[in-house]
Amino acid sequence: MSTATSRRLNRIDALRGGAIIAMVLFHFFFDLSFLGFTDSDFYNDPFWLHARTVILSSFLFLVGVSLWLANREGIDPVRVLKRFGVLIGCALLISAATLWMVGDRFVFFGVIHFIALANLLGLLFVNAGKLNLVVGAVFLILGNLAEFSWFDNPGWRWIGLMTFKPLTNDYVPLLPWFGLVLIGLYAAPRVLAWARKSPTGKVSGVESALAGMGRHSLLIYMLHQPLLVGVLLLFQ
Repeated sequence: MSTATSRRLNRIDALRGGAIIAMVLFHFFFDLSFLGFTDSDFYNDPFWLHARTVILSSFLFLVGVSLWLANREGIDPVRVLKRFGVLIGCALLISAATLWMVGDRFVFFGVIHFIALANLLGLLFVNAGKLNLVVGAVFLILGNLAEFSWFDNPGWRWIGLMTFKPLTNDYVPLLPWFGLVLIGLYAAPRVLAWARKSPTGKVSGVESALAGMGRHSLLIYMLHQPLLVGVLLLFQ
């Protein structure tokens, strides 16, 4: 990989690293409330609801950017299936662990479940260009405004469009969130152009650290909750 390419991807990885740090901090405060250290209401307080929306939006936008970067020169089926297998394995592990820990609030379609599906569906849109912006906007509007009781059935709740929020600790349905992935696909060439303008010279320690976290965001996501909960339980 050339120095220019390495720097270009390094800057985008740093954005992903910033997003994963924000998500870890959000979960830290959630765990404080869940374990009784604070009395924050993460299910109804507008501050925490908006914070989750902003953090998740940035993360899923970057999923679209990364999907375009990885497949813009051609789709490698073996790599795609390997990545999908890892994500599905992580998703099933999260479902099993949360079923054991929180019972009825277990995660049946959370962020990792969503990313696994989005990585497959997004391949259909890698070269769609401006269509991604249009379809993405439609999905965002539809997912936020439309409600149909048929989607309240347990087998279809992963799609979204429900008339109520299901009882689960993490819910990231296909609609509206796939709209952000599509917008990320549309914006990816522009993000890449921005990254090319990275100043020359030595990469800062902060950028390097963030980029390292961005390149290992799935590992950080899978490990941070057990570590946070384990440490907090020592102080409970």
